[in-house]
Amino acid sequence: MTEYTWFKLGGAARYFVEPRSEQELLDVVHRCHENSIDMYVLGRGSNLLVKDEGIDGVVFQLTHENFNKISFKDGLICAGAGVDLSRLVRECARKGLSGMECLAGIPGTVGGALKINAGGRFGDIGNVTQSVQLMDSSGYRFERERADIFFGYRMTNIMAKFILEAQFALVQDDPERIGRMLKEVWMLKKNSQPINSRNAGCVFKNPRAISAGALIDKTGLKGTTIGGVHVSRTHANFIIAEEGACSADVLKLIEVIRQRVHERFDVELELELEIW
Repeated sequence: MTEYTWFKLGGAARYFVEPRSEQELLDVVHRCHENSIDMYVLGRGSNLLVKDEGIDGVVFQLTHENFNKISFKDGLICAGAGVDLSRLVRECARKGLSGMECLAGIPGTVGGALKINAGGRFGDIGNVTQSVQLMDSSGYRFERERADIFFGYRMTNIMAKFILEAQFALVQDDPERIGRMLKEVWMLKKNSQPINSRNAGCVFKNPRAISAGALIDKTGLKGTTIGGVHVSRTHANFIIAEEGACSADVLKLIEVIRQRVHERFDVELELELEIW
């Protein structure tokens, strides 16, 4: 899985499937369900750590064009789960549709963004979501409307294994204003995050009204190294992997950070990073 995560770490998956259609996806899901094989759904691997021992199951990635379509109709935008967020943001900006600017600079797919309600200080994807088409681990397909979905901080109540596509409601706005907002969001990330490095984004969720990065920084952990990984000196909520790193190094450093923050501030840091 090293080629499929931003950390460039992790062991092998037993099976790796890129279905070419919803029917092919359904066929494999049925086989997995009948044989009690664990299923994992991979977006761009930007918020993921795969353990060194790998994955004893099936990893699905919805990369085919049938899961990467974007359409605009009646004021709604329909996007497949595999659509890259940066592409969606650009397409909306070109059409003068505002609401996706908060996703600028966030790597990932529509499906992954919905699963964790991706966003930042300027908003999140849940603010504009109208409905989501889903498939559970038995192959049952269904839809959830906005009123049935809870979007919280880096979480939703979407429990279905597969997000297939979603509809978003944006507002018409001046393309130049949208462009300026995108630049502002992007520059903020560029100046405050270690973008050009092997990392998986923010490791921990921010505790209520407190920045996880600030807490880690105040413990003096910036630059702390274990094996081939270290706490970023640019933003303390990022862990950077170097040559020779392994997933076990990341896990050890996570525990060191958690313990130190708890000892000093009596705060239990919760992972934003997903671990397989």
